[in-house]
Amino acid sequence: MDFDWVFDWDIGMGPRKRRGRRGGPRRRFFRQGEVRLALLSLLEDEPGHGYELMKRLEERSGGLYKASPGTVYPVLQQLEDEGLVRIAEEAGKKVYHLTQEGREEILVHGEDIESIWKRAHGWKDWGASMGPETAEIWGSWGRLSKVAFRAAAKSDFENTDRIRDILDRARKEIEAL
Repeated sequence: MDFDWVFDWDIGMGPRKRRGRRGGPRRRFFRQGEVRLALLSLLEDEPGHGYELMKRLEERSGGLYKASPGTVYPVLQQLEDEGLVRIAEEAGKKVYHLTQEGREEILVHGEDIESIWKRAHGWKDWGASMGPETAEIWGSWGRLSKVAFRAAAKSDFENTDRIRDILDRARKEIEAL
Protein backbone atom coordinates (compact mmCIF):
# COMPACT_ATOMS: atom_id res chain seq x y z
CA MET A 1 0.00 0.00 0.00
CA ASP A 2 1.17 3.52 -0.74
CA PHE A 3 2.00 5.77 2.22
CA ASP A 4 2.29 9.53 2.34
CA TRP A 5 3.34 11.81 5.16
CA VAL A 6 0.52 13.83 6.64
CA PHE A 7 0.53 16.37 9.42
CA ASP A 8 -2.13 16.20 12.13
CA TRP A 9 -1.46 19.33 14.14
CA ASP A 10 -5.10 19.68 15.24
CA ILE A 11 -4.98 16.51 17.30
CA GLY A 12 -1.57 17.13 18.77
CA MET A 13 0.37 14.75 16.56
CA GLY A 14 3.23 15.44 14.22
CA PRO A 15 4.07 13.73 10.97
CA ARG A 16 2.81 10.20 10.66
CA LYS A 17 2.01 7.76 7.90
CA ARG A 18 -1.54 7.52 6.67
CA ARG A 19 -2.99 4.79 4.50
CA GLY A 20 -5.33 5.51 1.64
CA ARG A 21 -7.65 8.50 1.46
CA ARG A 22 -9.57 8.17 4.73
CA GLY A 23 -9.54 11.36 6.71
CA GLY A 24 -9.34 13.75 3.80
CA PRO A 25 -6.79 14.91 1.26
CA ARG A 26 -3.12 14.12 1.60
CA ARG A 27 0.02 15.82 0.38
CA ARG A 28 2.23 13.76 -1.91
CA PHE A 29 5.94 14.31 -2.18
CA PHE A 30 5.92 13.90 -5.97
CA ARG A 31 3.19 15.20 -8.23
CA GLN A 32 1.92 13.16 -11.14
CA GLY A 33 4.73 12.36 -13.60
CA GLU A 34 7.49 13.67 -11.36
CA VAL A 35 8.88 10.30 -10.24
CA ARG A 36 9.60 9.67 -13.92
CA LEU A 37 11.51 12.95 -14.25
CA ALA A 38 13.30 12.47 -10.93
CA LEU A 39 14.53 9.03 -11.98
CA LEU A 40 15.74 10.36 -15.32
CA SER A 41 17.58 13.11 -13.47
CA LEU A 42 19.22 10.62 -11.10
CA LEU A 43 20.30 8.47 -14.04
CA GLU A 44 21.87 11.50 -15.66
CA ASP A 45 24.09 11.76 -12.58
CA GLU A 46 25.01 8.08 -12.63
CA PRO A 47 23.55 4.73 -13.74
CA GLY A 48 22.02 2.58 -11.02
CA HIS A 49 19.90 -0.42 -10.17
CA GLY A 50 16.37 -0.10 -8.78
CA TYR A 51 17.12 -0.21 -5.07
CA GLU A 52 20.05 2.16 -5.54
CA LEU A 53 17.71 4.65 -7.23
CA MET A 54 15.16 4.26 -4.41
CA LYS A 55 17.92 5.05 -1.90
CA ARG A 56 19.01 8.11 -3.89
CA LEU A 57 15.42 9.39 -4.01
CA GLU A 58 15.24 9.00 -0.25
CA GLU A 59 18.56 10.81 0.24
CA ARG A 60 17.55 13.71 -2.02
CA SER A 61 14.38 14.18 0.08
CA GLY A 62 16.21 14.11 3.39
CA GLY A 63 14.59 10.80 4.22
CA LEU A 64 11.03 12.11 3.98
CA TYR A 65 10.21 10.20 0.80
CA LYS A 66 10.77 6.47 0.76
CA ALA A 67 10.10 5.10 -2.70
CA SER A 68 8.62 1.64 -2.89
CA PRO A 69 9.49 -1.01 -5.48
CA GLY A 70 5.84 -0.81 -6.57
CA THR A 71 6.40 2.83 -7.53
CA VAL A 72 9.92 2.76 -8.97
CA TYR A 73 10.03 -0.44 -11.02
CA PRO A 74 6.92 0.29 -13.12
CA VAL A 75 8.30 3.76 -13.89
CA LEU A 76 11.67 2.27 -14.87
CA GLN A 77 9.85 -0.20 -17.12
CA GLN A 78 7.94 2.70 -18.70
CA LEU A 79 11.20 4.59 -19.27
CA GLU A 80 12.69 1.51 -20.94
CA ASP A 81 9.58 1.07 -23.11
CA GLU A 82 9.89 4.72 -24.18
CA GLY A 83 13.56 4.20 -25.09
CA LEU A 84 14.73 6.70 -22.47
CA VAL A 85 16.76 4.15 -20.51
CA ARG A 86 18.48 0.88 -21.35
CA ILE A 87 19.23 -1.99 -19.03
CA ALA A 88 22.62 -3.64 -18.69
CA GLU A 89 23.19 -6.73 -16.57
CA GLU A 90 26.05 -5.98 -14.16
CA ALA A 91 27.04 -8.28 -11.27
CA GLY A 92 23.68 -10.03 -11.50
CA LYS A 93 21.69 -6.81 -11.26
CA LYS A 94 19.76 -4.80 -13.81
CA VAL A 95 21.53 -1.46 -14.03
CA TYR A 96 19.64 1.37 -15.71
CA HIS A 97 21.51 3.71 -18.04
CA LEU A 98 20.23 6.89 -19.64
CA THR A 99 19.98 6.83 -23.44
CA GLN A 100 20.45 9.80 -25.76
CA GLU A 101 16.66 10.07 -25.97
CA GLY A 102 16.61 10.18 -22.15
CA ARG A 103 19.11 13.03 -22.15
CA GLU A 104 16.93 14.92 -24.63
CA GLU A 105 13.90 14.35 -22.38
CA ILE A 106 15.83 15.89 -19.49
CA LEU A 107 16.61 18.94 -21.60
CA VAL A 108 12.94 19.35 -22.51
CA HIS A 109 11.88 19.13 -18.83
CA GLY A 110 14.86 20.88 -17.25
CA GLU A 111 12.78 23.51 -15.43
CA ASP A 112 10.40 20.88 -14.06
CA ILE A 113 13.32 18.79 -12.80
CA GLU A 114 14.92 21.83 -11.19
CA SER A 115 11.61 22.57 -9.47
CA ILE A 116 11.36 18.99 -8.15
CA TRP A 117 14.80 19.10 -6.54
CA LYS A 118 14.28 22.61 -5.21
CA ARG A 119 11.10 21.42 -3.48
CA ALA A 120 12.90 18.27 -2.27
CA HIS A 121 15.60 20.46 -0.73
CA GLY A 122 12.91 22.34 1.19
CA TRP A 123 11.46 19.08 2.47
CA LYS A 124 14.97 17.95 3.37
CA ASP A 125 15.44 21.07 5.51
CA TRP A 126 12.23 20.29 7.39
CA GLY A 127 13.04 16.60 7.66
CA ALA A 128 16.31 17.28 9.43
CA SER A 129 14.33 18.91 12.24
CA MET A 130 11.48 16.43 12.50
CA GLY A 131 12.88 13.25 13.98
CA PRO A 132 11.44 11.30 16.90
CA GLU A 133 13.43 13.45 19.36
CA THR A 134 11.24 16.45 18.44
CA ALA A 135 7.91 14.63 18.72
CA GLU A 136 7.16 16.20 22.09
CA ILE A 137 6.73 19.66 20.57
CA TRP A 138 4.87 18.90 17.32
CA GLY A 139 1.44 19.31 18.88
CA SER A 140 2.36 22.56 20.63
CA TRP A 141 3.93 23.96 17.49
CA GLY A 142 0.91 23.01 15.40
CA ARG A 143 -1.56 24.55 17.84
CA LEU A 144 0.51 27.75 18.02
CA SER A 145 0.64 28.01 14.23
CA LYS A 146 -3.08 27.40 13.92
CA VAL A 147 -4.07 30.02 16.48
CA ALA A 148 -1.62 32.57 15.00
CA PHE A 149 -3.01 32.12 11.49
CA ARG A 150 -6.60 32.32 12.71
CA ALA A 151 -5.90 35.47 14.70
CA ALA A 152 -4.13 37.09 11.75
CA ALA A 153 -7.01 36.21 9.41
CA LYS A 154 -9.49 37.98 11.71
CA SER A 155 -7.38 40.98 12.67
CA ASP A 156 -6.59 44.44 11.45
CA PHE A 157 -3.07 45.59 10.64
CA GLU A 158 -2.34 46.64 14.23
CA ASN A 159 -3.18 43.20 15.61
CA THR A 160 -1.25 41.50 12.81
CA ASP A 161 1.83 43.45 13.91
CA ARG A 162 1.25 42.36 17.53
CA ILE A 163 0.94 38.72 16.44
CA ARG A 164 4.19 38.98 14.48
CA ASP A 165 5.91 40.56 17.51
CA ILE A 166 4.73 37.74 19.80
CA LEU A 167 5.94 35.08 17.36
CA ASP A 168 9.27 36.85 16.87
CA ARG A 169 9.80 37.05 20.66
CA ALA A 170 9.02 33.34 21.00
CA ARG A 171 11.42 32.47 18.17
CA LYS A 172 14.23 34.55 19.72
CA GLU A 173 13.66 33.00 23.14
CA ILE A 174 13.81 29.47 21.69
CA GLU A 175 16.91 30.29 19.61
CA ALA A 176 18.60 31.49 22.79
CA LEU A 177 18.18 28.06 24.43
